[in-house]
Amino acid sequence: MADKNKTAVVIGSGVAGMAAAIRLACMHYDVQVFEKNEYPGGKLSFFEQDGYKFDAGPSLFTQPDLVEELFTLAGKNIADYFSYLRSTETCRYFFANGKRLTANEQPEAFAQDAQTILGEPAENITNYLGRAKDLYQHTGEMFLNNSLHKASTYLGRPLLKALRGARPAYLLQSLDQYNGHAFETTEIRQLFNRYATYNGSNPYAAPGMLSVIPHLEMNEGTYYPMGGMISITNALYKLATDLGVQFHFKSAVQKITVEKGKAIGITVNDTAIPADLVVSNSDVYYVQRNLLGDEQAAAKIIKQERSSSAFIFYWGISKSFPALGLHNIFFTADYQREFENIFRHKTLSDDPTVYINITAKLEEGMAPEGCENWFVMINVPAHTGQDWQADTAVLKQRVVTKLSKVLGEDIGALIQTEAVLDPSLIEARTASYTGSLYGTSSNSRMAAFLRHPNFSSTISNLYFTGGSVHPGGGIPLCLRSAKIVADLVAKQNAI
Repeated sequence: MADKNKTAVVIGSGVAGMAAAIRLACMHYDVQVFEKNEYPGGKLSFFEQDGYKFDAGPSLFTQPDLVEELFTLAGKNIADYFSYLRSTETCRYFFANGKRLTANEQPEAFAQDAQTILGEPAENITNYLGRAKDLYQHTGEMFLNNSLHKASTYLGRPLLKALRGARPAYLLQSLDQYNGHAFETTEIRQLFNRYATYNGSNPYAAPGMLSVIPHLEMNEGTYYPMGGMISITNALYKLATDLGVQFHFKSAVQKITVEKGKAIGITVNDTAIPADLVVSNSDVYYVQRNLLGDEQAAAKIIKQERSSSAFIFYWGISKSFPALGLHNIFFTADYQREFENIFRHKTLSDDPTVYINITAKLEEGMAPEGCENWFVMINVPAHTGQDWQADTAVLKQRVVTKLSKVLGEDIGALIQTEAVLDPSLIEARTASYTGSLYGTSSNSRMAAFLRHPNFSSTISNLYFTGGSVHPGGGIPLCLRSAKIVADLVAKQNAI
């Protein structure tokens, strides 16, 4: 355990930042969190408009045990902070050819429905999910729970276990190629290709290793946090404050102070804040360039392809649609072209795939009676100078036209209130370089090893957590990155 008088500062109060603060507090550090916004949560935020409540960022909740682990570690009863329920379905899929499929939470039922509706042999799906589970169980311990940049990770049983689960296809084939060999129907191939978007990648370039992602959703299940996704932020924030963590909002960090190769604190509002260690939950490119002034390290990061970003419409809809569920996907007819537009041409798709999340489906009070709160997300390129204000009207028309055709209603006429989030706004609000949601993409075989480590190799007592570093973006991986940081700190103190 660390001495009680040891201090730590955390830059950014995203999920990973708060999780890291909680873990350090449990190690008896005096922790302060500095956040440039006036609220905690980073991308996992919330707003209300004209009687409609919207989760502003991530909308999928899996692996709740990673949240529960923080409360167990702190010796607190999670029921006093947070509650959730398991969803009976994972997603509703609308294909361009008119076919529709609701994915049951039970893999066997989902496979049978896919066989009946789409003609995909059920055994193909059950075998695929079995391999995904095996891949996760063999590689998860090594690749997701440990730093890939420490020699100790590659010693002993974890490596042997990972090698036993390795298949050449996971690295030598793209996810699309891997799925093409696994499935017979274009619909199921497309459905499983979409999991590359969970870390902002292209299924036609990212490795087959990403076939592990469906395991988390289809084998382990999806969940709904009561109160919406913002309740995760609220629970972690309350837990952290109950442990004595101090939060400073509207307090943008100006620099990380380094002396003799060691991080000794930060500067905020021209005031020096000393600390025994510094943990950054901010985008690692921003940190290297703006807080450390290391142009060489920053340039190395942006040599890697950025992940995709998102364009989000928050719509208050004056009608309830029984055909829709909590999670809904409306696929494009030409998936490969959509990803070429995103990653090669950096442009909008003429026929974008559309994701809609509607929390009003599971909880009253999220929208006026008889209405629904639509979180409408489209995968788009990272911000490289596009005129997003001009693109808003174009994209809205494409999305409204697509949804109106599928649902048989003039969606545009039902929109009572609207807010918009584009890549440039994401960049401005979260310091995510180019507005890319996950830092770098996984569009190469070695992407996992090229992702920035959770520690600085040149500056001692400086650590990194969050979606732009190992093991990646999304709530589960961000929570894991916080654990990796805490483990590294513990090992350092044990030396």
